Amino acid sequence: MTSAELARPSRKQRVRTLWISDVHLGTRDCQAEHLSQFLKGYHADKIYLVGDIIDGWKLRSGMYWPQAHTNVIRRLLTMSKRGTEVIYVTGNHDEFLRRYSKLILGNIQLVDEAVHVTADGRHLLVIHGDQFDVITRYHRWLAFLGDSAYEFTLTLNRWLNHWRAKYGYGYWSLSAYLKHKVKTAVSFISDFEEAIAHECVKRELHGVVCGHIHHAEIRKVGEVDYLNCGDWVESCTALIEHWDGTIELYRLADAQAREAELKAAKVAELA
Repeated sequence: MTSAELARPSRKQRVRTLWISDVHLGTRDCQAEHLSQFLKGYHADKIYLVGDIIDGWKLRSGMYWPQAHTNVIRRLLTMSKRGTEVIYVTGNHDEFLRRYSKLILGNIQLVDEAVHVTADGRHLLVIHGDQFDVITRYHRWLAFLGDSAYEFTLTLNRWLNHWRAKYGYGYWSLSAYLKHKVKTAVSFISDFEEAIAHECVKRELHGVVCGHIHHAEIRKVGEVDYLNCGDWVESCTALIEHWDGTIELYRLADAQAREAELKAAKVAELA
């Protein structure tokens, strides 16, 4: 059994909403197989793609598009065909789509932002978040420079997990670990969260669902519900809204750990 297969729930689960962001299809570090398996495990009334789903920056410098990346697109189209409303919120890496904002193709909408109303009545701004990143917005050349350094850590991450999988270990993100340890990165994340929460206060919204910084989290920033989807290149995370309005943070590593525990328990019962 592969680590991607371990990410699947035991049976298809019906949920109200899914949010995923920062998939970066078109890059070697995209965890497309894990994402496909995750999506196969759920039937959702609505799914938000919260930006940077396709990496236009990377595709401009060279074409990389394996079958696994096509499978993600096919899975999303299949969900749409079966009744799931798909809302694609544009990000900075797929900013080429922003010229087509407000496009509607059947069950698929393309927007720059949206407001989602949860089952328990909260109004949440859904936005990628690059608008609140000073470096991306005002110093684009620094963003590209930082992107190159980040790409190097992702390459290390890819090789590390190749060998971890070979020896039977679950997924673990070196790049996410380093991000938590570098003080400037921690400060940047905090500034980003404060800026986007302030925007929610201005708009009189209860909270925000965003992506962009590849740091999945559910927490309060003042009185604002801050929810970040994370990504599918480092941590492999998503947000899930259940029928009572509660929102859960899904982590691939946690799912794999639970599956391993269940498998060990079954083996122990048979022994």
